[in-house]
Amino acid sequence: MRRQTLGAAVAATALLAAGPAPGAAVGAETNGPAAGRGPTAQARVWVTTPDRAELLHERTPVTFGQGSSSRTTITVEPTTKYQTMDGFGASITDSSASVLHQLPAADREKTMRSLFDPRQGIGVSFLRQPIGSSDFTAQAEHYTYDDVPPGQTDFTLRRFSIAHDQRQILPLLRRAKQLNPALKVMGTPWSPPAWMKTGDSLVGGRLKDHPAIYNAYARYLVKFVQAYTAAGVPIDFLSIQNEPQHRAPSGYPGMDLPVRQAAAVIEQLGPMLRAVSPRTKILGYDHNWSTHPGDVGNTPPGEDPETDYPYQLLSTPAARWIAGTAYHCYAGTPADQSKLRQAFPDKGIWFTECSGSHGPNDTPPQIFRGTLTWHARTLMIGTTRNWSKSVVNWNIALNADGGPHNGGCDTCTGLVTRHPDGSVSTDAEYYTIGHLSKFVKPGATRIGSTSYGTTGWNGQLMSAAFRNPDGSTALVVHNENDAPREFAVAVGGRSFEYTLPGGSIGTFVWTRDLRSELTPVSLTTAHATASVGADVAALAIDADGSTLWQSKTARAAGQSVQVDLGTSRTVRRVALDSGGNLGDYATSWELSYSNDGTTWRPLKTGTSNGQLTNVDVPPTRARHLRITSTSAGDHWWTLADFRVYS
Repeated sequence: MRRQTLGAAVAATALLAAGPAPGAAVGAETNGPAAGRGPTAQARVWVTTPDRAELLHERTPVTFGQGSSSRTTITVEPTTKYQTMDGFGASITDSSASVLHQLPAADREKTMRSLFDPRQGIGVSFLRQPIGSSDFTAQAEHYTYDDVPPGQTDFTLRRFSIAHDQRQILPLLRRAKQLNPALKVMGTPWSPPAWMKTGDSLVGGRLKDHPAIYNAYARYLVKFVQAYTAAGVPIDFLSIQNEPQHRAPSGYPGMDLPVRQAAAVIEQLGPMLRAVSPRTKILGYDHNWSTHPGDVGNTPPGEDPETDYPYQLLSTPAARWIAGTAYHCYAGTPADQSKLRQAFPDKGIWFTECSGSHGPNDTPPQIFRGTLTWHARTLMIGTTRNWSKSVVNWNIALNADGGPHNGGCDTCTGLVTRHPDGSVSTDAEYYTIGHLSKFVKPGATRIGSTSYGTTGWNGQLMSAAFRNPDGSTALVVHNENDAPREFAVAVGGRSFEYTLPGGSIGTFVWTRDLRSELTPVSLTTAHATASVGADVAALAIDADGSTLWQSKTARAAGQSVQVDLGTSRTVRRVALDSGGNLGDYATSWELSYSNDGTTWRPLKTGTSNGQLTNVDVPPTRARHLRITSTSAGDHWWTLADFRVYS
């Protein structure tokens, strides 16, 4: 298959592109005139497909209409707010800088624009930069900013220098910030200088256990922040060690940093940073969602493997200096982020590293499809729906052979690839990041949207929605299924219908404020019971469309789900959402209410003819609600989401 060249990819992402691609499988559908007064509301649409037929291609806009849809419906709730977003991107590693500098100046500028320019490219808005050498280092010798001959030390940091980065890395970072002034930069070391470590090597070992070493390392990191700031690249975020539990790196810099030592360094670092660079936030951990089994196995005998590392670190006094936790993708699932946030709700979550990779015999189409779909469901939507304020991949640019690198990964992919003939192509990660970074601006707030797919793949639709600082809304939808999926999008009393090809990603952007007069009622403390399927009744009210209450038998009259709101509320709407299980809804039902759980009064009876039924009622004070099926059918009855509005 002919690869997509950089020039074609940039053209595909231009905001002014218009019209569906020739032979596009589907187009926009509408379901009637816009509701209410004022101009017609439209959403612009960009689509990327796994077969590369469309790459961030802008299709014909879709018009919001009034009326309901029988399709699976993604409901956007602008008043339900979650985390603010800091940005989306990758890393200009030493290897990436080398690859970009191999290009002629004009081609390098075109590539940089395709990556960082918000209009002509994808507007990358977050870079995580190695502090010194990583496995993706182009030169033969690994380095830090304060290397001395073996046996010597430099506690005064007299030899500290970022001269290495001044040659290639910093000019690219400065250009990136020119192209996108909203760009945020994070610094992460793979290793302190060898003289600070046991074994006196950049590869492996630990910090020497002495207060003077902790102090020297903290000052080293502060000097990095100061030097980069002076070079025109202020540092917004800083972690003190990449993957502190990766105790046996394969030939590249790394370090085992137990919680005790991490806390000791941060206690020194926090006050220093506050004095010289208050904008710089310290992020803890910077490692996998859960401890990799290999890291557990490499724990020194008799020591705690610290499989709850981020919990332990945020429980130390050093936590007062820590803004939150950074995560990687190589073990665990994004759900681990939400577990940590539940334990420490005042601390943020950032996702800071994941690389696409491939097997030795995978073909380019396989690599593109596999990377696109896994990253779409796991990173684009999985991490952001689990409180992450960023989505950051690994290398921003690599050669076609996955290098240059010095140890570590030899099957990694980047956002863009330089080929032996000098051409540059865009990879799957360019599009998974681009579907976010181009449309979701720093400072955006994630807002409510129903989502039915899982990061483990269940063939359903996934979504994440964001409200930008300028008031526009961006909705990202991924069709996990290999077949096209029809669905509707509903917001503020208006909706549209659409179809996405199998495995594809769609971003929908609208500028109209389509807020509803209704406010979702939080069901966090509510309790659900059911006449059948009682063991999964709670899944109907957990605000997660991928978890289901099901009757587990053919629908019958008298089956019911009951919800105790915990306190009396004014109810104006109940939404019965059967999600992606087509046909699994009660065709006729009765909604009743109670304030004591004993005496029940009918509120409304009606019928359903699709996956989402909004039951609107006169304002009614109720603590208990019950929905009862009043007819039988061959299908099970499923509730992916039972929602209440006041």
